[in-house]
Amino acid sequence: MGTRAGQEAIIALDVNTGQELWSVRQGDIFQDGQGNGPRSTPTFDNGTLYTLGASGDLSCISERGNLMWTMNILDRFSASNIVWGISESPLIDGDRVIVTPGGDRATMVALNKQTGDVLWQTAVPGNPQAGYASAIKATVNGRLQYINFCHSGLFGVDAQTGRALWGDNNAANGTANCSSPIELGNKVFYASGYGTGGALLDLGDNTPRPRLVYKTEKMKNHHGGMVEVDGFIYGANDNILTCLNAQTGAITWQDRLFGNGKGAITYADGNLYFRSENGPMYLIEGNPQEFKLISQFDQPERSSKMAWARPVVVDGKLFLRDQDLLLCYDLAK
Repeated sequence: MGTRAGQEAIIALDVNTGQELWSVRQGDIFQDGQGNGPRSTPTFDNGTLYTLGASGDLSCISERGNLMWTMNILDRFSASNIVWGISESPLIDGDRVIVTPGGDRATMVALNKQTGDVLWQTAVPGNPQAGYASAIKATVNGRLQYINFCHSGLFGVDAQTGRALWGDNNAANGTANCSSPIELGNKVFYASGYGTGGALLDLGDNTPRPRLVYKTEKMKNHHGGMVEVDGFIYGANDNILTCLNAQTGAITWQDRLFGNGKGAITYADGNLYFRSENGPMYLIEGNPQEFKLISQFDQPERSSKMAWARPVVVDGKLFLRDQDLLLCYDLAK
């Protein structure tokens, strides 16, 4: 997703050559000092793309570039845009596409993925605005839920009916809640920045409110996200890359990465791919017992902006996005 000719656009490239295959225009450009344009990632489902732009334009597009349907979720559900623009990637589950407009009586909605028709909409108490995170699904006590991090805190809804089930604000801040929660069986971990930190909730007691297992100040994760591998959570605690035991909150290692410890993370093939917002790209062994830096490099043609886009690893390739630039690296060797 990007911007082109005064509008947002969805652009398809050949993965091996970078050659453009097609593009589709989508809605107005969101203007912001950290970089104009969309914030989210297209969701691919069985030959179809679902894209959500920073101004709220949700589109369904075939993999050949044909627009099937589109709507603005802010207009449709009487919602206002948030300060830094809608940043959620759509969640696809069965015949549904799940998004979080944060509108009046429509905190979260489920749409028919084929037509865009409303299947249900739900109001979380207080009708909070959207946050900057993407929803996840989790099965708790045999019941499927959709969980997301909105402006006022974490919430869960029944996947079939959309009924609001619970809410929690132990790891929420009042400025920007950005990182998606992590499902851990009947538990969920979530975290935010601005001095807040993380919390583990136990949802398995069939009570109206989740039970707080622990809170930690050692995972003040701003916007770079976290990954869970074999019961350990990796992510940036402000400027310190951190590994913690998901069940206990105990820290197993921390490293400042030469002052570049704030950034975005992904995991593949036993390794952590960590992109500092200041520029360097790090390859780190996915070892919960000790920090082991394998290698690092500086991206060429760096823009003057902080690098916030997540690194993507697929089919032996690493993709890095920096404003107008997309780079592809060969990892196979």
